[in-house]
Amino acid sequence: MSIEERIAEGLSTRLGTAIKRAEQALMAEKTRVLKPFGLSVPQYAALHALSVAPLTGAQMARVCCVTPQSMASLLTTLESKNLVDRSPSEVHSLVRVAQLTRAGRALFAEADAAALAVEARLSSAYTAEEEGLTRELLQRSVNALTSPATPVSLPPTPVAH
Repeated sequence: MSIEERIAEGLSTRLGTAIKRAEQALMAEKTRVLKPFGLSVPQYAALHALSVAPLTGAQMARVCCVTPQSMASLLTTLESKNLVDRSPSEVHSLVRVAQLTRAGRALFAEADAAALAVEARLSSAYTAEEEGLTRELLQRSVNALTSPATPVSLPPTPVAH
């Protein structure tokens, strides 16, 4: 057995590995279907957020789960593609608010249909009950990892004399 096979075998029993593989498969498929639209998954996520409401870069970074620096770069790219327009906030002139342009709305509508088709393929692997349970279990995972850590009791280590 090769080193890679031994490593894969050791990781195959870990829950984190299974979750990561599912996430990678989902992102790879979304990347594939969004490519014809000239969008990356993070760019699509930004357009999705802006389809709901105009947002500041900081707000978008939080809802899209990226750093403010990454979002600033992403917004610059979307703006250069004429998909997003940014203007000074009514509340603070140094803060800029992003919103979709007409071209951005049109492209988002097409790209969203492709992304929703990926989600539908994923959902079709489950019954409605299983999908609900999967959502519940994944939320439990998020809760377990975002709540304050509880010390794990490890068996005592034998001391050699």
